[in-house]
Amino acid sequence: MSTSTPRGYGHDLQHDAAWLQSKITGASPTPFWLDSPARPAPRPALSGDARADLVVVGAGYCGLWAALIAMERDPGRSVIVLEARQAGWAASGRNGGFCEMSLTHGEVNGARHFAGELPAIEQVARANFRGLERSIERYGIDAEYENTGILVVATEEHQVDPLRAAAHASPDPDSRFFDRDQVREQVDSPLYLAGRFKKDGYSFVHPAKLAWGLRRACLDLGVQIYEHTPVRGLVRSSRDVQVRTDGGTIRARKVALATNGFPALLARNQWFSVPIYDYALMTQPLTDAQLEAIGWTGRHGITDSSREFHYYRKSADNRILFGGYDAIYHRGGKVRGAQEQRPETFLRLADHFLSTFPQLQDITFTHAWGGMIDMSTNLVAFHGTAMGGHVAYSAGFTGLGVGATRFGAETMLDLLEGDETPRTRLAMVGSKPMPVPPEPLAYPLIQLMRRAVAKSDARHDGRDTFLLRLADRFGVGFDS
Repeated sequence: MSTSTPRGYGHDLQHDAAWLQSKITGASPTPFWLDSPARPAPRPALSGDARADLVVVGAGYCGLWAALIAMERDPGRSVIVLEARQAGWAASGRNGGFCEMSLTHGEVNGARHFAGELPAIEQVARANFRGLERSIERYGIDAEYENTGILVVATEEHQVDPLRAAAHASPDPDSRFFDRDQVREQVDSPLYLAGRFKKDGYSFVHPAKLAWGLRRACLDLGVQIYEHTPVRGLVRSSRDVQVRTDGGTIRARKVALATNGFPALLARNQWFSVPIYDYALMTQPLTDAQLEAIGWTGRHGITDSSREFHYYRKSADNRILFGGYDAIYHRGGKVRGAQEQRPETFLRLADHFLSTFPQLQDITFTHAWGGMIDMSTNLVAFHGTAMGGHVAYSAGFTGLGVGATRFGAETMLDLLEGDETPRTRLAMVGSKPMPVPPEPLAYPLIQLMRRAVAKSDARHDGRDTFLLRLADRFGVGFDS
């Protein structure tokens, strides 16, 4: 085990690999959030043909929000949700639970791509965030919701001044900048050089409980949900859209596609996002003494300022979730269960965690898992219609979907109903990201971008490399 702690993070391990392995040996591959007795029993699969006013494909956040809001808008309509596995089993049940207001993957990315309409986007984003909070309260969803803010830390000298400037320019009344000594009074890590706290629009949820609560609310409103019912295809007829499954065909007036990074049912969308795998560890529950040793006695989350960044937060029972950094595109671009485990990434995350908090050398990790993120090249979701306006889609949330998927759901319903709303008036909604080239080009190009991101993080001034600056001119971004 190393006796010194490095400044910042790197791909090389700072601790003995065998010792790190002992920390994750025995960790469950099941995502912590899904490893719960509260997980509901599956609904039956579709058996036989049916008709519906609206069919929603996918029972993650986006699909469940779409079904719920559709029933709120018109309680008399018939709504069917089709899910290939179980509600919330994919990204909605295995993410970090960071629920942010942003619809543009953060302030900087929003300014990069949509500078001309940022005030309008901000207004819609705020209304969406408040709507999410109200829905959780209205339907009694026990999502362990916490509006506790986030601490963004600098682990390299060049990250300090941007944090200071952002804190001072922010309209958030809770925005504060902490210098080296002050940030370590908030959370004591030898890696922290400065920090910025922000609270407006930064909350946390238990991801799976949010999905399960939305599922229950949908059922209570009369939505029919069929699980273990993969959709095999869509066929437009003169009056409706035929949604074909192994168990039967549903004739629907309208269809909302909320399949995100899974293979697109519309050929036009297959090149607009790629499945990127993100990984996380969950510690054992920490004692009060252990939390006091690292000074993290509040309930806020933490993230660092690098492009290859980490995100970490506490669970209700005071475990620490620690994820991010590695953003892995697996050759071929397929979505496979085997890719949810990546031992080399788990070792690296354990190494980075123990470099961040050397006071916690005795802890172990109880869960180690990964999951797929549908990443678009501009890091923002895209939306649209097909089949003469009878089908709508929303995808490409790029890891910030806990809140943004609700916006995507409402946008799909607006588009299907032909309504002009503050959402559909946004140029952001009508635009598409730069397509991702197909294999065999995708893999080497994405690896080239990953190396450029790592090189940028390693530079003493943090400046983007020529490749990243060139990609930015074409509206292409990449981070972890």
